Amino acid sequence: MNKVMLIGNVGTAPEVRYVDQGVAVARFRFATTEKGYTLQNGTQVPDHTDWHNVLMWRRLAETVERYVHKGDKLYIEGRIRYSSYDNKQGQRQYVTEIWADSMEMLTPKPAVDPMASVPQPTTPSTADTTADNGTLPF
Repeated sequence: MNKVMLIGNVGTAPEVRYVDQGVAVARFRFATTEKGYTLQNGTQVPDHTDWHNVLMWRRLAETVERYVHKGDKLYIEGRIRYSSYDNKQGQRQYVTEIWADSMEMLTPKPAVDPMASVPQPTTPSTADTTADNGTLPF
């Protein structure tokens, strides 16, 4: 079985392209971090960050295009794909990618103040509510 589960942060803005017959493909860098710790003898082990190349296809790529931004926290499930190619100098280059099958957005949405769009009632000034003789205008 080839299955990968990652929780981390989007490191680059997703790049979305449309290939044959309008199929969307999203590509971005993704960082996962193992937290550092202290050994019993007091030695500090620092955080360790791994970087992954993530590929998403079709509807998942379209969702990424609309809602995912650099810095967002995601949960990604998929599989590892290995490939290789010869660069311009003729040297063999190896590429490891995560082909995502599903994604869950973990970054909280910004709080929207429901009262921000509701017009607030205005209080009339005393000049509007009293007549010259000190009585109410109605």
